[in-house]
Amino acid sequence: MKKLLSLLVAMTFVCALATAASAADYPAKGISVICPWGAGGGTDACLRAFSEAMSKNLGVTLTVDNRTGGGGIIGHQAIADAEADGYTMGMITFEISTYKHLGTSELTYENFEPLCRVNTDAAAITVNAEWAKANNISDLASFIDYCKAHPAEVQMGGSSNASVWHIAGGYLMNAADIDLQMITYQEGAATAVQNAASGFIQGVTVSLAEARSFIESGHLICLGVMDTQRNPLFPDVPTCQEQGYDITYFTQRGIAVPKGTDPAVKARLVEACEAAIADPAFVEFMNNNGQAISYLNSEDYTAFLAQSMTDVGDAMEVLGL
Repeated sequence: MKKLLSLLVAMTFVCALATAASAADYPAKGISVICPWGAGGGTDACLRAFSEAMSKNLGVTLTVDNRTGGGGIIGHQAIADAEADGYTMGMITFEISTYKHLGTSELTYENFEPLCRVNTDAAAITVNAEWAKANNISDLASFIDYCKAHPAEVQMGGSSNASVWHIAGGYLMNAADIDLQMITYQEGAATAVQNAASGFIQGVTVSLAEARSFIESGHLICLGVMDTQRNPLFPDVPTCQEQGYDITYFTQRGIAVPKGTDPAVKARLVEACEAAIADPAFVEFMNNNGQAISYLNSEDYTAFLAQSMTDVGDAMEVLGL
């Protein structure tokens, strides 16, 4: 018995030494970074820039892997199910606070080890330019007047059902007392924006960053931003509040690893996140892309996600989701 106990103690000691050595050597190879949304969208753009900034501190390549579908569930599940060895992480988004309320997945923030919040983005009301011109729509008030005169006719795109940009449409309908057809896109906002620019739908309730290229090309025009202040990239676009509609609404994006990741490895990644958030190239990219840097450390981000579970659930109940 004594020999067995001695052997177990020795094995435990060896395992502890091996784990410590592994953490000390981390990272020894490239890291996979899962994005639950499609290439070209706001989450994808933010994550690629942040991954590049993190790679400078970690000294290895971070490769973004888009795992789309299921309203973001497939990608979020892939992050949660990955080996907790520090070589797979991902970007979790607003939708992680909706799945359990909807009954579509049991996933919540508790399935992850949050590292930091990176970004918040306000929704905006953006419409097809030709359609707007043909119907004398030039601002939020004229858009709302048109919608009231044509109830349930105007088609606005978001992302997937009960996703952040879908719920943004619900906020708009409640605040303006209008009825819209909210068209959902399981793969994310990029497809919705393309369809609006092509005239297949009349507009979108996504972030300015995601609609930016089509606004700049003249295919889309933004009528109002659901923020407390104007977006610096589009200083001529007023907020909804400025136009008499008290609507403020944001998405959030952050970095997380699977539950059970070694604390030393997690600490190393948190350190890389802290460096990345202040990286000049990342800051310049976010400013140029119209995406707000809204950093929260691991502890504060976890608390934020816990509160979001309650707040988002209340909002979804009001909207009948």
